[in-house]
Amino acid sequence: MALAVSILLLVLLTNVLGWIGHAVLLDTAYAFYARLFLSTLVKEQNQLKSSIFETKHEMAQMSAQDEFAKWAKLRRKHDKAISDLEKLNARLSASKSGFSTRFNSLVWIATTGAQFFLVWWYRREPVFYLPSGWFGPFTWFLSLPSAPSGSISGAVWQMACQRVVGMGERLVKDLMEPIPEQAEAVPKADSKAKTS
Repeated sequence: MALAVSILLLVLLTNVLGWIGHAVLLDTAYAFYARLFLSTLVKEQNQLKSSIFETKHEMAQMSAQDEFAKWAKLRRKHDKAISDLEKLNARLSASKSGFSTRFNSLVWIATTGAQFFLVWWYRREPVFYLPSGWFGPFTWFLSLPSAPSGSISGAVWQMACQRVVGMGERLVKDLMEPIPEQAEAVPKADSKAKTS
């Protein structure tokens, strides 16, 4: 019975992660990762952004023709800050790309890979036995690939769990969907009455 529950929980976990959405999970996990390990880079990025904004504001306050030397100095400071920000953004982008690859691998191993492994490892173990005669000659199909005849194999149990969880998802979505209001049928005037 523990095998049946393990397979069901893995299928349920996989579907729940699918319902939440991969992009949402990735963004949430990356925000947590960045807060823990990249806080200095993020602080530096925020400081550069505020410095660029302040420099741009100062440049807008003065005339480039009247105070050219001061304006040119601010312009060089602004350009250097923009260049530094682009480099920092490239580092953060590379960090997010690497994190995305590792996160995708971890999610795949924890869900799909774990399902494959569990079904493969227990391929000869029955999840449970069926009463004899329930499915007649088709009982061999339910024990594929290697479970004893007359039993439900892990692979068949996994397919059944996926089917039931998928049906449950559709049921919940249908229940959560608003019911469209039915338009009142307006009786059409008789065309003969108009012509006479």
